[in-house]
Amino acid sequence: SEEEEEEIDEDRNVPMWPCFDDLDKNLIKIALPTIANFAVNPLIGAVDLFWVNRMGNALAVAGQAAANQVFTSTFWLTSFLPSVTATLVSKANAKGDKEAIQDSVCQAVVVGLIFAALGTSVMLFQPNMVLKSVLKDGAPALEFALPYLFIRSFAFLPSMISLIGFSAFRGVLDTFTPLKISIFANLFNAILDPILIFPLGMGVTGAAVATLAAEIISGIVFFRMMLKRKMIRWSKLFRLPEWSKLEPLVKGGAALQLRNFALNLTFIAVTRVTQSLDDAGIAAAAHAISIQTFQLGGIVLLALSTVAQIVVPNKMVEKVDPETKKVTGGVWSAKAAVNRLMSWGFVLGILLGALQIGVLPLLHKSSPLPEVREAAKMPSYLASLYQIMNGLVFIGEGVMIGTGSFLQLSFSTLAATSATLLALKTFPLTYGLTGVWMSFGVFNVIRLAGVWIHQTKNGPLALRNIKKAQ
Repeated sequence: SEEEEEEIDEDRNVPMWPCFDDLDKNLIKIALPTIANFAVNPLIGAVDLFWVNRMGNALAVAGQAAANQVFTSTFWLTSFLPSVTATLVSKANAKGDKEAIQDSVCQAVVVGLIFAALGTSVMLFQPNMVLKSVLKDGAPALEFALPYLFIRSFAFLPSMISLIGFSAFRGVLDTFTPLKISIFANLFNAILDPILIFPLGMGVTGAAVATLAAEIISGIVFFRMMLKRKMIRWSKLFRLPEWSKLEPLVKGGAALQLRNFALNLTFIAVTRVTQSLDDAGIAAAAHAISIQTFQLGGIVLLALSTVAQIVVPNKMVEKVDPETKKVTGGVWSAKAAVNRLMSWGFVLGILLGALQIGVLPLLHKSSPLPEVREAAKMPSYLASLYQIMNGLVFIGEGVMIGTGSFLQLSFSTLAATSATLLALKTFPLTYGLTGVWMSFGVFNVIRLAGVWIHQTKNGPLALRNIKKAQ
């Protein structure tokens, strides 16, 4: 119709760069609480790292970092659940289908419980086996890694509930509720850390107990809020879902599982190479500081990636206002949102990289050991420089998830992982820890190439494919 043509023309003429118009205001409204929510966990991680560093034992930091990486990698093997759930919920929300929202969330919870039981069992009964992925046999850091991993193992289930809850609320464009829950829960971690580590003399184990307490509180509150908002129903949690309703979650999850495997293989390989650089734990402690440097700006860009995951599928659904009969949404509207998000990623990547370089002296003071601070210098500079590229990579991959291009994203990540594993066999031999971070650069260059191919060649929002469809 004539109204539809006018709407398409408007979407085609939307500026690509940020200009604080209605599109920017809508994106900022969704993004700010999401960024704040993403900031909570790294900040709490920084608090953990700060207090464990205060123990003055590089092996304690190395052990905690190793165990934390194993838990994170095992947990994120199931990370297809939030990605697929948020996309399915966003589509259902755009259509006003409350029953479909409930089906998607309930199915994610059921599948999540199964994965949580498996993950907890592996870490509880085979801790040495899983720690071998990042530590050598007999590594001194095992003394600290084993008790930390034992405690964290019990966090698998509450963390899974929290992650699904975060995705569900994000899918209905409510990003404030998850933020409130995260702040409330993680305050306990910040308070308990110094008390358990020092006055009670629990050391690294105290840091694990404090983190577990925060994750249990978060899981309980998220579950109660989902019940209150009728996103889940008890009857659906205790019955086998119909295949027609479970199929999108399974198919999308199966495709993304390959990506998660590749990501975790990369991070485990990075951790293992880092831990093998020296037996004193200096490189591992310096790497932990460099990761914190990266997360300072990375959380903003990762948050924008999740914004893309929910905004793009929401924009792709055409909606007609029942009163004005005005048509909104559709592929051109989604394309305009993608262009704007990518430009924000590029601008923020530059600004955040510069900010990170400015605060490096403060971050390096988190360790009292001069040799750790020295080893962290160059990797921290690389972590800051990479943010320019990360903004485009993270948001571009969020777009791929939002358009349902799960398999292409997985193949792109697998290619990046293969190149990174080759780099890890070469660069660290010459450049040490700096070589590990050079390998990270290889990882993201290949991922950026995958984003470019999707957005310009074969993705559903590539200009030539939009024109073909019309």
